[in-house]
Amino acid sequence: MDDHSTEPLKSTPLEALHVARGGKMVGFAGYNMPVNYPLGVLREHLHTRNAAGLFDVSHMGQAELTGAHVALAMETLIPGDIVGLAAGHIRYSVLTNADGGIIDDLMITKVSDDKLYLVVNAACKDRDFAHIASRLAGRATLTRHDDLALLALQGPKAAQVMARLVPAAANMSFMTSLVDRIGDVPTRLSRSGYTGEDGWEISIPNHAVVEIAEKLLGQPEVQPIGLGARDSLRLEAGLCLYGSDIDTATTPIEGSLAWVIGKRRREEGGFPGADKILDQLKNGAPRRRVGIKPLGRAPARAHTEVQSAEGKRIGEITSGGFGPSYNGPVAMGYVETAYAKPGTPLHLIVRGQAQPAEVCTLPFTPHRYFKP
Repeated sequence: MDDHSTEPLKSTPLEALHVARGGKMVGFAGYNMPVNYPLGVLREHLHTRNAAGLFDVSHMGQAELTGAHVALAMETLIPGDIVGLAAGHIRYSVLTNADGGIIDDLMITKVSDDKLYLVVNAACKDRDFAHIASRLAGRATLTRHDDLALLALQGPKAAQVMARLVPAAANMSFMTSLVDRIGDVPTRLSRSGYTGEDGWEISIPNHAVVEIAEKLLGQPEVQPIGLGARDSLRLEAGLCLYGSDIDTATTPIEGSLAWVIGKRRREEGGFPGADKILDQLKNGAPRRRVGIKPLGRAPARAHTEVQSAEGKRIGEITSGGFGPSYNGPVAMGYVETAYAKPGTPLHLIVRGQAQPAEVCTLPFTPHRYFKP
């Protein structure tokens, strides 16, 4: 989790709160962030699965994209359907390059016909925003919102917490967004997150985020949660971490993200790398991201070599560790497509020893998004 950059670490507006609550601070994506609190990664993970956890994700990049035909313009950079997205709804998508690789994954909210709200990954935000602004120059205007912080409230009891503070939130469904207030603070509430649980991402002006974080942490169901549990939660949920599980050398088909390509986009193309991506969609890709279940108790970490049962090198782990809810080791990574079927026996080379494993269906823990 440590960031080995020589650049001085940036702070989120909540750094003093993390320190005051006993957060163990580490460098991540150029920011000084809490990896865990006194509760510890294991209990923070389980608390989020059983109640509600509050994450500081203010390091992520937030921006608005405006223009007369902004959805159509955005579709020239991604394979998702934004034109057909209803106002107030959110779409997960990927920015692709000319070779079909993934520049970043991002969340896109259609605010109105002439405005989109974007959330991108912290480590990629400067590059992403420059890419979007330059490619869409003359068609759309990108406005960064470094004046906004972002919280994520996640877990099965997040709904009762939010209903207490913002009554309208109770009626929201997964992947929808609205602007409301917590007390007298204007907020954008997005019913989404990256843990596999129900929850919200809450965009708040920097100057008010400590007040809102303290209000949320004052609810009996809520505990502060660090980056360690955020990582194990998303891994159990089978969700990709950019830079580990997907990158500029990985296509959406290889990454098992074919579902991000809208039906109309499959027919029309018109996004970077479309020829390669649509060919792989039709004819298959040489490798695939799969769930991998180690059959012993020892976890297999990123970059662990994956071999076939016959001892042939066929890929590597990209994310791996112990799954506290699953109560065992969990992993995902890439294998040659011929070995991607669930149940396929594998060997993982851990400390020079071949450990038994098998391909499994993702996620390791069921998604519990709210879809009325």
